[in-house]
Amino acid sequence: MAVAETPLPILIVLHQEHSSPGRVGRLLAERGHRLDIRRPCLGDELPVTLAGHAGAVVFGGPQSANDCHDYVRAEIDWIGVPLREGKPYLGICLGAQMLARQLGARVAPHPDGLVEIGYYPIRATEAGARMLHAPAASTLPGPAWPDHVYHWHSEGFELPSGAELLAKGPTFPNQAFRYGPRAFGIQFHPEVTHHMMCRWTVRGGERLDLPGARPRRAHFTDRLQHDARIRLWLEAFLGRWLGDEDAPPASGH
Repeated sequence: MAVAETPLPILIVLHQEHSSPGRVGRLLAERGHRLDIRRPCLGDELPVTLAGHAGAVVFGGPQSANDCHDYVRAEIDWIGVPLREGKPYLGICLGAQMLARQLGARVAPHPDGLVEIGYYPIRATEAGARMLHAPAASTLPGPAWPDHVYHWHSEGFELPSGAELLAKGPTFPNQAFRYGPRAFGIQFHPEVTHHMMCRWTVRGGERLDLPGARPRRAHFTDRLQHDARIRLWLEAFLGRWLGDEDAPPASGH
């Protein structure tokens, strides 16, 4: 009887000492992937190749993709590695903004000073909806994109040249995009657990007074309403991102 191959590890890039990959990390571990966690802000080096990894996830953080810190600039440059090698790349919030910068797009605050901190509506584009359609052999549709997602950001990204917009929002128009078949950037945080939300809303409580931010109580009441759909979407999305055979096919590129 053939022995199943052990999946390659996933590179996880975090931007604070105590940051966690949250639900994304748990779902990847459940698929059999070891998590290779690096924190460039603390001096960890990023690999010169992803030949030994199944993909890379770059998470959010308090930094800006416009910062002049050497490690921020180096991390943006490093994103060229998965792009050149055709490896799956997923950027979440700051990680999406870094991908946009790598591709030559602008990252900037909202022109009216608004932020998205809490749950806000998004809408899938036609390309985004096609991406999660079930395979032709299936009689069931894939899970829809959630209509509300969790945010924690004050900057947004322009759509890079050659990228495909997958989801949009009313305040920050560009919410998710794909570049080529395997690089994705999403502005929101599907990885957030209840524990992470408690920590963020306490340690970053002063940000809840910024223009457009949702009050702390709403973060938790909205989670009860929206989190189940986010979880279902994330499970399907990660399957598509990793190229699982039973995952829905991509559209476009």
